[in-house]
Amino acid sequence: MDIKTVNKISALARIAISPEEEVKIKNELSSILDYIGQLNKVNTEEVEPFYQTTGIVNSTRPDKYREDFKIDGDLNKKLIDQAPDRQDNFIKVKSILSR
Repeated sequence: MDIKTVNKISALARIAISPEEEVKIKNELSSILDYIGQLNKVNTEEVEPFYQTTGIVNSTRPDKYREDFKIDGDLNKKLIDQAPDRQDNFIKVKSILSR
């Protein structure tokens, strides 16, 4: 990691840094990259992937409709029919974005 790379990163991030900060950031980023390099050297060929720690597979209940709750298949059409201006199955509204 060199100062030129630090300046490029700060420009891409649109962050202004002082010359003192350049040196500090260069050292910190170099340290982080060195550590990542050490991690990349670790042999993980025979290590089983570790996806979770709890063993819980599905903690949510299955969706069940209440017997006293009626599902209205025409609800979408009824809502759109109430709109003052519509086209097909869509509600038309004024444009809020300009080109």
